[in-house]
Amino acid sequence: MSSMASLLLLTILFALFLTSNGTKASILIQDFPTLSFEEGYTQLFGDTNLMLLSNGNTVHISLDERTGAGFASQDLFLHGFFSASIKLPSHYTAGVVVAFYMSNGDVFEKTHDELDFEFLGNVRGREWRVQTNVYGNGSTAIGREERFYIDKVPIREVVKNQYIGGAFPSKPMSLYVTIWDGSTWATGGGRYKVNYKYAPYVAEFANLILQGCVVDPTDHSSACDDFYSDGFGTMTVSFDEKLKMESFRRKYMTYSYCYDVVRYSKPLPECITDHHGIEHVRAGRRGRQKYGNKKQSAI
Repeated sequence: MSSMASLLLLTILFALFLTSNGTKASILIQDFPTLSFEEGYTQLFGDTNLMLLSNGNTVHISLDERTGAGFASQDLFLHGFFSASIKLPSHYTAGVVVAFYMSNGDVFEKTHDELDFEFLGNVRGREWRVQTNVYGNGSTAIGREERFYIDKVPIREVVKNQYIGGAFPSKPMSLYVTIWDGSTWATGGGRYKVNYKYAPYVAEFANLILQGCVVDPTDHSSACDDFYSDGFGTMTVSFDEKLKMESFRRKYMTYSYCYDVVRYSKPLPECITDHHGIEHVRAGRRGRQKYGNKKQSAI
């Protein structure tokens, strides 16, 4: 993921955050149609820093000294499958943040839910990092971040259980895509800033998929039939995918909140930690670094 030539297929399977058992994801994820920008999205900010190509099937968002850019889905979704093929900026990208995430902060100001995939730029010659985060019911005081180098395997599954309780995302969300200046925290805890002599920083999004249960924004009712809703609501990753995910996390995870002894003297109750495993050695060592509070003025 070090250059614009690197293509990343990113998938948020929202159903994984809403269930703990059920149908394998592969049963329903097949031949989902892509949508053009006009069919499914609306621009949030950035005026000319958002450009449409290929009849609206490809979107370029850019960051320069003037502004970043962003767009969002036109609809709210209770659960579903959301995917994009992404090309990230190249060369020196420290401080640049490209985000692909679900949120309802515009609807539930104090009790919002959020599922984040944030791509954190780096100095020349170093890989981009992927940070994931989960907020539920306004639990922003607790950051459930994990950071990775990434490949074409599942990297995280968050399962609802008694320990995470009310901090579990449960309300309808929209899909957001943004690029912005995260110089205060994104690279080396804010040590390396965005250098605008390399601007504009351009991120490309293509093959955008919005496939889920759309809800009415006024009363959050859904017209999805029971089979469709139950199908998304009972998805989980397969056994083979779990094995790949566990192997990936052991090798490439660079930070997990579950091992951050600076922020949390005791692991949060939903954490299952292995104090003798490779994951603890890698993530625990990095967990002692304090990452600055991020500010997303774009939303």
